[in-house]
Amino acid sequence: MKYTKTHNKITRILSVMLCFLMTFSLSSCGEKDEDSKPAQYGTYGADFALNLAKSFPYREAFSAGEQGAGIMIKNELESLGYQVEVQPVNASAGESSSNYIVRIPGEGFMQRDSFGEYNPVHKTVVIGAHYDSPIKYSQRLEYPLYNGIQNNACGIGSLMTIAKEMAGKKFAYDVILVAFGASTSNYLGARTFVYGLSDEERSSIECMYCIESIYAGDKLYAHSGLSSLKAGNKYSYRRKLYEAYDVAYENSLLSETGVDLYYNMSLLSFDANGDGVDDMYREVTTVQSDYTVFDNLSIPVVFFESSDYNFTKLSDMKETKNLTLQTYGGAVRNTPLDSSITLKEALDETRLETRINVVSYIVIKAVEKGSKDCVPVSNYNDGERLAPTVSPKKKEEKMASLSEAAATAESSKS
Repeated sequence: MKYTKTHNKITRILSVMLCFLMTFSLSSCGEKDEDSKPAQYGTYGADFALNLAKSFPYREAFSAGEQGAGIMIKNELESLGYQVEVQPVNASAGESSSNYIVRIPGEGFMQRDSFGEYNPVHKTVVIGAHYDSPIKYSQRLEYPLYNGIQNNACGIGSLMTIAKEMAGKKFAYDVILVAFGASTSNYLGARTFVYGLSDEERSSIECMYCIESIYAGDKLYAHSGLSSLKAGNKYSYRRKLYEAYDVAYENSLLSETGVDLYYNMSLLSFDANGDGVDDMYREVTTVQSDYTVFDNLSIPVVFFESSDYNFTKLSDMKETKNLTLQTYGGAVRNTPLDSSITLKEALDETRLETRINVVSYIVIKAVEKGSKDCVPVSNYNDGERLAPTVSPKKKEEKMASLSEAAATAESSKS
């Protein structure tokens, strides 16, 4: 009897301990899962976007409001530990704006050729968003609540989040972050930046990531540039776009954050790039932004925006089907609806934060993926290699052929 009581007491104690351990374990797992969720950057980007929009609501190109917004961006970047380059953006009429540029030097890559030989190379990615807005201070009575949170304070919020998360980290790419001024003046800030680069610097750009109006549209999209429609360009000019989709899929962003990354799945066929040939309107957009300058120079781009392309006519496509935002036919950009007050009432209260964080996460992870046929220098030094695409035998045959051709050319000279 005494043994039974003692045994029961021990059993109860062990049961309580087991329950405690299981509870602790589950709790710890929950905390670990929560910590490891993607795009958990907090409210930093959304807070900055809202502060920018409310502090300088009317920040048209070359205005005092635009200048104040630019200084606010510069000061914040400096507080993150960056040296900020201020690039003057001058219009022909004597008006001026500024680009704010941060350069993060990368360690570089070792690039593999088809025979498995490696050579050092530096490649660049540019990540940009414009901070000016199209509505003037003189229009304030027509746009009383306007502050350009959609176009494009939210894009700047994402750019600043990327800057914050990249601070102190080393990448294989050379990374350039740019807050463009005077975008609403025919993308003058982007033009000034890209034409201010040397030919060598331009040729090193592997991709330009452009972030604009990612908040109010029904869905979050990523597009490639119209240069990807040219014959033979599709895959090579959309590789970085597909990498962005891969990041969203591999990290289960839809289930983890509630935000998915869409592409234009329209089956429309028309001449999208003006070359006289009908194109499949898919994975691209006719909406222009700062990326257009890079795209026109045949630099691959990934353009993030929010909209709704799920229509059978191009003329029907619009930013949102939200019934409370139909005053201007579903448009938010460049209308009085582009207001943090109006959009907060019409949209999910967490959308701004989540959209900013998701786009920032996708861009950062895409940069970390590196470049095709390349190994970061540090990985190469640690012994990492890629499999050659040509067999050693074919390599020997090719080298022999090249030697024979060289010898033939030399003998013909003599």
